[in-house]
Amino acid sequence: MAISNHRLREFAERYTAAWCGQDPARVAEFFEPNGSLAINGGAPAVGREAIAASAAGFMTAFPDLMVYLDDLADEGDRVLYRWTLAGTNTGPGGTGRSVRVSGVERWRFGADGLVAESEGSFDAVDYQRQLDGGVGGPG
Repeated sequence: MAISNHRLREFAERYTAAWCGQDPARVAEFFEPNGSLAINGGAPAVGREAIAASAAGFMTAFPDLMVYLDDLADEGDRVLYRWTLAGTNTGPGGTGRSVRVSGVERWRFGADGLVAESEGSFDAVDYQRQLDGGVGGPG
């Protein structure tokens, strides 16, 4: 990993705060101009505008969105950013139900110290079950 542990922790804390700040463009600024973000094996959002649009989708669906930094792990050429998302789905067409789901982003940094590529994943089945009001939601 090219970034010191202290700088990496600070980067992850600022990234987390950007998600909580309801400003998708601020989230995208953590990525290289042509960086990418893929979620659950889907087609990656490439470039800051597309990454901002992806972030905006979550922020719109969950106006009270909170993201928590759970852990960071160095995997050599990648860094694991483990997080928990919590919010109430009260955006347009929302269910009104609360969701709490944990996931991970596997970051590869570029030479400029920004994320060049992020592969994110979370338990989509549990997420949908919570949106639908089934077992597995927050207590």
